[in-house]
Amino acid sequence: MAVFSLTLVAKYGSPITPGQPRPRLWRVAVVAVAAGGPLIAIVWGLARLVPRVAVEGDSMQPTLAAGDRLLLLRWPVVRPGDLVAVRDPRDGRLLVKRVTAVDRGRRHVTVEGDNREASTDSRVFGPVPNAAIAGKAVYRYAPSARAGPVGNKAERYDP
Repeated sequence: MAVFSLTLVAKYGSPITPGQPRPRLWRVAVVAVAAGGPLIAIVWGLARLVPRVAVEGDSMQPTLAAGDRLLLLRWPVVRPGDLVAVRDPRDGRLLVKRVTAVDRGRRHVTVEGDNREASTDSRVFGPVPNAAIAGKAVYRYAPSARAGPVGNKAERYDP
């Protein structure tokens, strides 16, 4: 407290005594500290609610390119044509694929890459359970030149 008082004395020429109005800068600092905690909590919470994924490889060309970064929503219902991030049932790595079929009775989905020649998908490992879906891709945020919503329109790669 003594160091803080000395700082105020050096800056404003006299110590601040109780009952005197505090400098405007002091009030701004108190508000910033008070608001900072909840703001950090909100940003942290949103980051956990809206997971992100980076695209690797060419299996989703031309719709998605390697290096694209996507925002996912944890969506309870997916439809054919939706882009999803799904856990590979063989090794658990995260894959971005397009839903081609939904079996609501068995709660499984069939996923395929748009570039079938370069894709490891349900044709290799079979249908995946809905629980393996990490989220539905809704927005590409990087690279900025390609940023925007990602729709459910399939674009097939034809070499």
